[in-house]
Amino acid sequence: MIRSLFTAASGMQAQQKSIDVIANNLANVNTTGFKRSRADFQDLMYQNLKTTGSPATNTTQVPTGIQIGLGSRLAAVTKIFTEGDFTQTGNELDIAIEGHGFFQITLPDGTVGYSRAGAFKRDSTGQIVTSDGNPMSPSITIPSTATKINIGSDGTVSVQTAGQSAATIIGNIQLASFPNAPGLYSQGKNIYLATDASGAATTGTPGQDGLGTTGQGFLEMSNVSVAEEMVNMIVGQRAYEVNSKAVTTSDEMLQTANNLKR
Repeated sequence: MIRSLFTAASGMQAQQKSIDVIANNLANVNTTGFKRSRADFQDLMYQNLKTTGSPATNTTQVPTGIQIGLGSRLAAVTKIFTEGDFTQTGNELDIAIEGHGFFQITLPDGTVGYSRAGAFKRDSTGQIVTSDGNPMSPSITIPSTATKINIGSDGTVSVQTAGQSAATIIGNIQLASFPNAPGLYSQGKNIYLATDASGAATTGTPGQDGLGTTGQGFLEMSNVSVAEEMVNMIVGQRAYEVNSKAVTTSDEMLQTANNLKR
């Protein structure tokens, strides 16, 4: 019964972590480019009271043995990089990636971060930057005389200036991809960092080598499904409750055993 107390408690802790993950998903349901997470669990070690296959007699073996599990634990929290819905904004610097790939962002310490959030702006020098002021990599600067910005599906950025009828190409957006995108480190602020698990980034032109294309005037929304998360929350809540019942039942059995001498 003491074993069951700790086993059920591990189940309660696991379900609490599951609810934490679900809550973060729901909190970011309107975050541009956000990718939902999923909690993965695994069972803990087993106590072997009788080993499977051990001799029962000179001619027979134990067919199944006796193994008692000791609970569960959180094994991983996996990012699900399925594509979110697109919403049309009409903003010239709102860019969505249709397909695989990440925008490259130069962070203040000089490292490169990666993002699916395409809500870009112009800073005082004309650079295309994120909401935090971090420039896109490679850097693209829009002239102050530009009257219209055009971004092609292949990432080509061109502008039209006053007094000129032809567009002028000022840069090209480069996307990055990874062998194992779920292995990226989530830094927050819509930024991911490369890790040994994700593998090295491969950069290229949108629409080539398996990379997605860029869409001007669109934003990729979160891929969180509120209905799915609510169902997962109900499942997690009920699992938490049933584990708490196991704790209560174990406590009542211990109380009964303690009262045997009365």
